[in-house]
Amino acid sequence: MIQVNDEPLPWHAGMTVREILRARNYRFPMLVIHVDGTLIAKQDYDTATVPDGAVVKVIHLISGG
Repeated sequence: MIQVNDEPLPWHAGMTVREILRARNYRFPMLVIHVDGTLIAKQDYDTATVPDGAVVKVIHLISGG
């Protein structure tokens, strides 16, 4: 089990950041993602694996003026 924005999500071996985004239906193009406090670059979403028990924070960036 992992925590995504303080909500539990079932975990499986080899789970990637991209899979988490799909599971939670995050589609916003501007996201900042931390896994256990480590920033994950957008180009690594498909390859960055998430360990069991991880704390994942997904932050939506919003700009305006």
